[in-house]
Amino acid sequence: MRRKIYDKMLKWKKESQGKTALMIEGARRVGKSWICREFGKNEYESTIFIDFNEESDDFIRQFNSFKGNLDGLFFFLQAYFGVSLVSRNSLIVFDEVQKNPTAREMIKYLVQDMRYDYIETGSLVSIESSVESITIPSEEVPLELCPMDFEEFLWACGDELLFNATRIAFESKAPVGQSLHRKLMTRLNQYMTVGGMPQAVAAFIGTNNLTNVEDAKKAIIHLYRQDIGKSSLSTRIRLAFDLIPSELSRTEKRFVFSDIEKGSTANDNELVFAWLNDAKLVNLCFNSADPNIGLRLSLEKTKFKCYLCDTGLLLTLAFDDNEAAKAEIMRKLALGKLEVNKGMLMENLVAQMFRANGRKLYYYSSYDKANASNRMEVDFLTTKNSITNRHNICPVEVKSTDRYTFTSIRKYISKFSEYTGTPYILHTRDVEVKDGFIFLPLYMAGLL
Repeated sequence: MRRKIYDKMLKWKKESQGKTALMIEGARRVGKSWICREFGKNEYESTIFIDFNEESDDFIRQFNSFKGNLDGLFFFLQAYFGVSLVSRNSLIVFDEVQKNPTAREMIKYLVQDMRYDYIETGSLVSIESSVESITIPSEEVPLELCPMDFEEFLWACGDELLFNATRIAFESKAPVGQSLHRKLMTRLNQYMTVGGMPQAVAAFIGTNNLTNVEDAKKAIIHLYRQDIGKSSLSTRIRLAFDLIPSELSRTEKRFVFSDIEKGSTANDNELVFAWLNDAKLVNLCFNSADPNIGLRLSLEKTKFKCYLCDTGLLLTLAFDDNEAAKAEIMRKLALGKLEVNKGMLMENLVAQMFRANGRKLYYYSSYDKANASNRMEVDFLTTKNSITNRHNICPVEVKSTDRYTFTSIRKYISKFSEYTGTPYILHTRDVEVKDGFIFLPLYMAGLL
């Protein structure tokens, strides 16, 4: 499957010339190992791929014994894997490097040696157990791999040219046209249902059978639960993970910490969400209390919405109470023929698209018991790419049906007029510019 990260890896290889190592982070089963194998096969004369999650304890002990003896390490690896290393034309991959922190620490000296190129992959690479007693090498260049975005999903489905029309319409703020719009919305519903995890996408394009897609997604969720079970906070993390669908179903989607345990607060659960965030299982969207030139300046760390990293997985997690009916539910969702809380799903999907595009997630919420005019919630806030003295923050509302109001976003514009740029409405219809708003179809979210 074609992934956008490949071009970024090529850019690193060309610019680094062996002076840095690449660290690819991402949730489990997001495709880190696959993209490294493809990159090694296509761009180097030889590749040694070390999966520290699969190798034996004896192998790891031998590997670590060569710390400080690079010639001995290279001889050992070539003999063990039966691969000849070629100076400046071989790649060594440390897959799931968090399983062997010593290997990560050795990167500093391996890069200084400059004989070969190095890529590390991992999830939970920032968790304390993965970094304790080691010095994190400054030679690492971080790169995040997210689930497949909508354009990558279209590529996998064989619609490589379809998104080009979307991009042209977005840049010109002109409608894509009724025929293309219907086709794109059909694909968007499929993407929402299948999600962007490569195994689920492969099952969809290979069999067109949503039961097989569900089996792939259930296996991924099971793997995540196993990883959670290894944490000292496993009970609270599992509760928070399972609560994500119900928390997003609320009118006000901010995570309520007392749902994890009665009376608990944000401080009680800080490590819980730090774990989920470091594992790349969630996309946290923080309230920005005073949105001006920098959203992070007024970030409220105790007020956030917790989206799942992949909307396809969110659906599987949300509808796990009736296995017999699940396939039919997914089929109707993919066809856009099931009335459910699509607001939750589409908002999660937009969050997923924003994160894949490299954006941090922010929203605005204000509650004033005494003054209704001060009560509002705007789904997302984005910063313009070119910053000026004023009007840099663009409010974004997500609408999953044809009927909706603008109450909150109008209140927001009135309150923060000095800082507000173009307001966007993401909806189910085609592009339209009207009354100072830009209305975009939901499939254009990743272009904002």
